[in-house]
Amino acid sequence: MRTPERTLERSLERTPEQRELGAAVRSVLARHPGAAAWAPLTGRVGAAALAVPEEYGGLGCGSAEVGVVMDALGGALSPVPYLGSAVLTVGALVAAGDARACALLLPDLAEGTAAGALAWAERGSWEPSALRTRAVRDPARGWLLTGAKEYVLPGSGPGVPEVVLVFARSGAGAGPGDGGAGAGPGVGGALSLFRLAGPPAAWRIRSTMDPSRPLAELALDRTPAALVGAEGDGERILARVRDLGVTALAAEQVGAAARALEVTVGYAKQRVQFGRPIGSFQAVKHRLADMYAAVENARGLALAAAAADAAPDPAAAAGSACGEAYSWVAGEMIQLHGGIGITWEHEAHRFFKRAHGAARLFGGPAAHRERLAARLGPTGAR
Repeated sequence: MRTPERTLERSLERTPEQRELGAAVRSVLARHPGAAAWAPLTGRVGAAALAVPEEYGGLGCGSAEVGVVMDALGGALSPVPYLGSAVLTVGALVAAGDARACALLLPDLAEGTAAGALAWAERGSWEPSALRTRAVRDPARGWLLTGAKEYVLPGSGPGVPEVVLVFARSGAGAGPGDGGAGAGPGVGGALSLFRLAGPPAAWRIRSTMDPSRPLAELALDRTPAALVGAEGDGERILARVRDLGVTALAAEQVGAAARALEVTVGYAKQRVQFGRPIGSFQAVKHRLADMYAAVENARGLALAAAAADAAPDPAAAAGSACGEAYSWVAGEMIQLHGGIGITWEHEAHRFFKRAHGAARLFGGPAAHRERLAARLGPTGAR
């Protein structure tokens, strides 16, 4: 009889197919560094098609396979737009359940011939309560969006991606307004998902702490758009997309933390002080062991969230633990490298910047714990 513990253990094991997928992605990243990896990843490996249902030209896989790709991308600190396009944009379309929109957009996203971006954060917050972008229906022009979005993960270039999805408030209370930071807390209207059908008023790529992951700002001024899914279904879609994004990001954080640990262990074996490698000193061994424990604990939570197909509670737990573990491991990487670890020439600063930038995406560890606590309640039971 299979016990619950053994069932969980088996769910955290990579299948042969998943291990082969990870090896293929790492091979592509080794041969095509930087943004050049996007074309072979989508064209030869089919990475962008993993989460797309088979009826729309995809492979019909789940969060476990997406996590394999994200783990490899994290280890390489890759700048490809996989998270924004193949996870968030695809996830929003699938969650919306709009067959017409899926048939129109998903095949190109699956092939990588089009990149997508999903815009929802506003006013410095990822919470749905902060959304003020308005959607109004014009008798002659259809849906028109007005507002400003932040922290948008851009596509594969500096221009506006081919597919841009936007969360906005429609219906009663969502009348004309600037949708910006001045909007008051009483803004009403139901949350809905839209696809831009025209160029935005502005699209600006902003430099961030992590140069491999720029973020975009999107300005809308009565920009034409098309409704995706049912009007007022945005809360449900956004909740699902957030869990998918957090779960995928947790896998990336684990992959990057594991690579940071690997580089640090290699340095500790080579760096000689007082006539012996620094890795032979007990104090250094203890710190490396602590790094290893943090990575493996985070890995377990990331794999559990992926195995649960990004269910809300495992996703929030993984988002909290993996973000903090990676940030700590990246800091230890710099400390154990000594003086070389704080130079621009060494890669340690790249891991550190990615760690702290990623830890703020989708709300950050504290926000994930708050969501988890709100769901579980004060007694730990739903």
